[in-house]
Amino acid sequence: MSVIAIGADHAGFALKQIIAAHLRDDEHEILDCGADSDDRVDYPDYGSAVAFAIKDGRAEKGILVCGSGIGIVMAAGKISGIRAATVHDVTTARMCKEHNDANVIGIGARMVGEQTALDIVDAYMKASFQGGRHQGRIDKLTQLENAR
Repeated sequence: MSVIAIGADHAGFALKQIIAAHLRDDEHEILDCGADSDDRVDYPDYGSAVAFAIKDGRAEKGILVCGSGIGIVMAAGKISGIRAATVHDVTTARMCKEHNDANVIGIGARMVGEQTALDIVDAYMKASFQGGRHQGRIDKLTQLENAR
């Protein structure tokens, strides 16, 4: 299968472990970018670690978990080539891949339950970029990375 980079801050640590085990059960290789416990840490460190793993070609997709799923995604999105989306349900998980070719998703551990989080991961992993009319929009996003 594919290599998935996964990262979380302290608030997302427990859910990250559950998601990683779920993905391993589906025969994905996991690149764990931390955190390694629920001790307080700063989410930008882990959002960027996952983003750089994708940018450097060590992983194909990334999954991030923090309390809300927002801050860690904002950190990942600062890295060139990363299209990160905070998702809260299977529809947003599927659509961020189909329409926006998201290569990273973020989940809020304080926003969704464990089963919903696993359903989100499954929907994202099964979705494919639709291309077509969406490709021009992705091209515009890429151009924005080089804007002044």
